[in-house]
Amino acid sequence: MTLIPLRGRGSAANPKNRFEALEYVPDPPPEWTGEDDGDADAGPRTQLITDHTREVFSRNDSPDVSFDVGINPYRGCEHGCAYCFARPTHEYLGYSAGLDFETKIVVKRDAPELLEKALSSPRWTPQVVAMSGVTDPYQPIERKLRITRGCLEVLARFRNPTAIITKNHLVTRDVDLLAELASVHAVMVCVSVTTLENDLQRVMEPRTSIPARRLAAIETLAKAGVPVRVMVAPVVPGLTDHEMPRILQAAADAGARYATYVMLRLPYAVAGLFEAWLGSHFPDRKDKVLHRIRSMRGGKLYHSTFGERGRGEGFFADQTASLFHVAVRKAGLLESAPPLSTEAFFRPGPREQLGLF
Repeated sequence: MTLIPLRGRGSAANPKNRFEALEYVPDPPPEWTGEDDGDADAGPRTQLITDHTREVFSRNDSPDVSFDVGINPYRGCEHGCAYCFARPTHEYLGYSAGLDFETKIVVKRDAPELLEKALSSPRWTPQVVAMSGVTDPYQPIERKLRITRGCLEVLARFRNPTAIITKNHLVTRDVDLLAELASVHAVMVCVSVTTLENDLQRVMEPRTSIPARRLAAIETLAKAGVPVRVMVAPVVPGLTDHEMPRILQAAADAGARYATYVMLRLPYAVAGLFEAWLGSHFPDRKDKVLHRIRSMRGGKLYHSTFGERGRGEGFFADQTASLFHVAVRKAGLLESAPPLSTEAFFRPGPREQLGLF
C-alpha cells in the first residue's frame, strides 16, 4: 500500500483498530503540490482530549525496560514518528494507531497535583520515575500546557529521581530543575537521535526537533551538569544503521556521557504503517529495509520476545551490535550509567507542600 504523504504527519492513514469490529475509510486527501497555499496546518488538526483518570503512574512489568514506574502526561504524540512502537497503545482508547495517534492527544492536565499526592503518601517508596517511556513528554503541546514542567517541579521539590526520554529541544527550557536534580544525582536525560540527515528526519519524524537542535540540547544540558545518554533509537536497518558512528561521535562531542541503541520495533499496526511510509518516501529502499528487518525478526516484521525485541537476532543484528560497541569506545562514551540516587528524597511538611500549588 502506497499513500499520499500528509505534510507534517508521519502517517497518512488510520488503519482499523484491532479491537473494533467497524472500520471508517475516509476519502483520500488531495495531494500537496509542494507550494505553500497559506495554510500552515493543512490536513488533520490536533485535538486535545482531557484524561480524567485519577492514577498518575503507569506500571511496567517488562523485564527489558529499566524502570518500574512512569508518568505519561500525554497519550498519543504529535511528533508523528512513522515508526513509533507506542502507536498501538492508542487502540486501547478506541482510536487508531495511525493518524489518530498523532492528532488525538489525550492530556493528563492534573498530573502534577496527582504526583504530589502520590509522593506525599507514606506508602510511596522512593524510586526512579520515568517520563515517560511511551510518548514524548516534550512534544509540541508541552510548550503551552507545561504539564511536564509541573511534574518536574514536584519531583525536584521531593528530590525524587527521574529519567527523561525525548527528541525535543524543549527539554532545555527546564534546565534549572534538571540541574537541581542532577546536584543530588537524581536525574538522567536520554536524548534520542535517529539520524543526522535533515531530509530524512523531516519525513520520518516530522514534528520533532531537527538533529542539530537535539545535539544543541545535549550540549546545554551537559554544560549545566545534567548527565545525558544519547539513544540511537530506533536503528532502521538499511536506512539509518550506517549513521550510528557519526551520531555517537557527534553526541559525545556535544557532551553526552552514555549511549545505547534500540533496534526498530514494528508491533501490530505499526508494521503496515511503516511499510506504507517506506513505499511513499523510499520506494527504492523498501525491499532492502523490510528484508533486513525480517532477517532479524525470525522472518517476520516483528518479534516480541523480551530481550530480543530491542536488539534483534541474526547476522545483521550481531553486526549492528559490534558496530555500536566499537563506535562507543571510539567516541569515549560509556554503555552503562550509575544508578540514580534516592538518598536525597525529602517529603515536605504541610506548610512546604502549599508552595507546590
